[in-house]
Amino acid sequence: MERQNAWKKYKGKQLKEIESLAKSYKDFLNNGKTERECVKTSIAMAKDAGYKDLAEIIKKGKKLVPGDKVYAVNMGKAVALFNIGTQKLEKGINILGAHIDSPRMDVKQNPLYEDSELAYLDTHYYGGIKKYQWVAIPLAIHGVVVKKNGDVVNVVIGEDKNDPVVFISDLLIHLAADQLEKKAGKVIEGEALDIIVGSKPLEGEEKDAVKANVLKLLKKKYDMEEEDFLSAELEIVPAGDARDAGIDESMIMAYGQDDRVCAYTSLKAFLDVENVKKTACCLLVDKEEIGSVGATGMRSRFFENTLAEIINLTEEYSDIKLRRALAASRMLSSDVSAGYDPSYASCFDKKNASFLGRGIVFNKFTGSRGKSGSNDANAEYMADIRKILDEQSVSFQTAELGKVDVGGGGTIAYILSLYGMEVIDCGVAVLNMHAPWEVTSKVDIYEAKRGYEAFIRFA
Repeated sequence: MERQNAWKKYKGKQLKEIESLAKSYKDFLNNGKTERECVKTSIAMAKDAGYKDLAEIIKKGKKLVPGDKVYAVNMGKAVALFNIGTQKLEKGINILGAHIDSPRMDVKQNPLYEDSELAYLDTHYYGGIKKYQWVAIPLAIHGVVVKKNGDVVNVVIGEDKNDPVVFISDLLIHLAADQLEKKAGKVIEGEALDIIVGSKPLEGEEKDAVKANVLKLLKKKYDMEEEDFLSAELEIVPAGDARDAGIDESMIMAYGQDDRVCAYTSLKAFLDVENVKKTACCLLVDKEEIGSVGATGMRSRFFENTLAEIINLTEEYSDIKLRRALAASRMLSSDVSAGYDPSYASCFDKKNASFLGRGIVFNKFTGSRGKSGSNDANAEYMADIRKILDEQSVSFQTAELGKVDVGGGGTIAYILSLYGMEVIDCGVAVLNMHAPWEVTSKVDIYEAKRGYEAFIRFA
């Protein structure tokens, strides 16, 4: 059942649409290298499409009617958008859910120190990374510093062409004989992922003069004291914009495509749909890379509480209505899949792998080895999805994440399935997943957007 390469079915107008979507997607990536930045960008897109802040609706005591469009924000790191349909919420809603956090390094609370006249920021890596991939590349600092008076200072260093970048040093090859004998997981230790941020001493300082100069610069630009690191969230990410990849410009190379490629296509598809029969939701959450924990992860009650507010504003609220709405809902857990890589063919079951260029990918189950931690969607639900996509001529494929005993991975699918709703994983095939620079196909991005739109309209 080999699937056809989706590029083959497009000409002229459609090819221009693919390029247009790819351009706006790259802009989304460039403007959203952290979950906070993604939420801000998503809200701006939602407002342009006529969405209103749910908190303001509640404050004013207004009711919601079919055709109303609202969004709710959770601590600036997650967002849920609702397009109110004509059907009662007890009949369920259609949900597109993705995560907007990505593997990176986080600056510790007491991070700044000097060693041998070099200033460093101490970090703690976030999510699953190959640590050796993060050395000797240009890095940027993104995040917020929250002052004791409540002021929030946004920080971005390393993205503007006039900005400096920061970096992690690597051992020169001439002295690396012992290092090269180590296993890949030990070549660079987690505690060695410290960022070099300066080497110039502050005139007149005798002790830690380089550190003092860095603090002076932070004070000048961000009005930041050293103790303000205690209430800062600063993320270290690859510096630079998303780029076209391949001589044929058929791919995109960028940081954070797991899972912002699915977040963007879900959001874009969602915003492009006007009137719906069944209420629709686009849910973009944080913390998936570390188990969906915490107040802004999928395991929090943010989605459930927001849906309760929606029910309360559309009809008389009751707990049984909320439970029925959740159980009757359908969801696409929009997350990436591992693209087949011929260079590492031994890790894949080629018959059950996803390929760049063959359209949106469905993973009936994820998990690892014996389906541990898997949602494992029902065949009946997969059949309904197949019917919708075939009727809309959306190119799609099915896949597993590598060979059975090689490894595996998880998504947010199993969390929503706890409500009894139908959930299946689907997204875009990615090369270099979790590396500083990941690769996707432009035509897969296009097919994902079309597939998500078809789901919202017809599921």
